Amino acid sequence: MDLSPFLFGVSKLVKVAVFPYTWLCAVTASLVVLAWLPDSPSRLRWRRGLAVAAAGIVWILGSPLTATPLVGFLESRLPSFDHTTTAKFDAIVVLGGGAAGKGSLRPDEELGGVSLQRTLCGVALFAEGRAPRLVFSGGDAAIFGTGPREAVAMKRVALQAGVPDQAIVLDDRARNTVENARGVTRVLGQGSVVLVTSASHMLRATALFRAQGLAVTPAPCAYSVTNWPAFWEDLDPFAVIPSLGALGGVTNTLVEMVGLATAWMTGAI
Repeated sequence: MDLSPFLFGVSKLVKVAVFPYTWLCAVTASLVVLAWLPDSPSRLRWRRGLAVAAAGIVWILGSPLTATPLVGFLESRLPSFDHTTTAKFDAIVVLGGGAAGKGSLRPDEELGGVSLQRTLCGVALFAEGRAPRLVFSGGDAAIFGTGPREAVAMKRVALQAGVPDQAIVLDDRARNTVENARGVTRVLGQGSVVLVTSASHMLRATALFRAQGLAVTPAPCAYSVTNWPAFWEDLDPFAVIPSLGALGGVTNTLVEMVGLATAWMTGAI
């Protein structure tokens, strides 16, 4: 059963608690409050401890030296797709990764960078003749109001790339990976699929799709780390400087690990 709009919103709120940036906001807010309170030995200890915690979040969790091995380990859990294989599949399944709605400034709905990468990877596999059907899965993930249906925007890109309309199948209701797996099974039934999503997302997605009874061959794309296990080849002298990209990589890894644990505890995998 899919989550109600209220529970879906709650799940998104809980997810934010995993973000290191959320921790940083909480720590710095606490420091500001303590800065305005009268001094005392215990408050001084708290201020020092919180200052160290803030520095740790920025300099450790925001460091490429931390993010690169963490993300590389996650992305290497499943092999890349073997393009030399002659195997055929029932469908290629591409999972959405975000889309932006149209408004007074943006003239039309646009796929996010991750969704676009995944879509193009799926289109390339279809062009290789890997399967007769190309399935796009992604719905309106807006918590308030309405947003774009990712699958519809992905289909538009695929049509522009030359994929025949009759070969495209949509699951435009899914708002998260669990619903992706259930929705694709609903529109396809059982069979063999090539699953396309970001390399960092592939471990959780594959487990959820296999739990639905689908025969899954992973085709990860949108890698963040180029080399594994020699991840240090991705680093340069600037890696000692914290960056938003590194913090995002650590955040994504934490989200995936928590998502896997949650799926296991709830019986989804």
